[in-house]
Amino acid sequence: MADFNNYQNRMAQARAQSGAMIDEGLRAYMLKVYNLMAIGLAITGIAAFGMSALATTTDAAAAVARLPNGIMLTSLGAAVYGSPLRWVVMLAPLALVFFLSYRVNKMSVSAAQGTFWGYAALMGLSLSSIFLVYTAQSIVQTFFITAASFGALSLYGYTTKRSLSGMGSFLIMGLFGVIIASLVNIFLQSSALGFAISVIGVLIFAGLTAYDTQKIKEMYFEADDVAVMGRKAIMGALTLYLDFINLFTFLLQFLGNRNN
Repeated sequence: MADFNNYQNRMAQARAQSGAMIDEGLRAYMLKVYNLMAIGLAITGIAAFGMSALATTTDAAAAVARLPNGIMLTSLGAAVYGSPLRWVVMLAPLALVFFLSYRVNKMSVSAAQGTFWGYAALMGLSLSSIFLVYTAQSIVQTFFITAASFGALSLYGYTTKRSLSGMGSFLIMGLFGVIIASLVNIFLQSSALGFAISVIGVLIFAGLTAYDTQKIKEMYFEADDVAVMGRKAIMGALTLYLDFINLFTFLLQFLGNRNN
């Protein structure tokens, strides 16, 4: 009987040790995901601010174009925002994210990470136009609101015991609906429809933040080798990065103050 009790105790200790190792590995994996995402956001912010600083000027003699809100563009700004080059700036991040998504399993971890950094920089160039439309103060305020909301939603997705898989398909359908409505509103230019799209977009990406965090957590497998774990972390960071960027842009559309 004593031997049986000792065996049970040893088994319980082994399970506890195994669970502790899994928890420690999961925390390290998720921390890497969040660190990669944060670096990506930092690169995007620096690229966006840097491009806007180079593209605009307060010196009328150096300006080559003036926007209706009074912002003056340099020759670089006129090329990036007022020529066919703007389509390259807008579509290049989309092309690179598709490339990374389809090729990540055949890339080394360092190459995948470098591609992610490149994508974040291109996204920053694409987003730099928000400085032409919204005041810097409202951009900063919206960023911190987004960061706080994202943190709370991601924490919920990480800690909840409830499965969020059921709402995944609903959110994806809603996302496609928002994309279609946004394309339609390019031609309609309806402010009411634009506001509705912004509100629905915020709700969709709020839900996707929690859903994607739980999905990324469930992707963790302690037996993965370093390369597989690294690729998973990069793709997880990319997913959460996109959730953050989209949540930020939709919030900015109805919280941001426009330049006069």
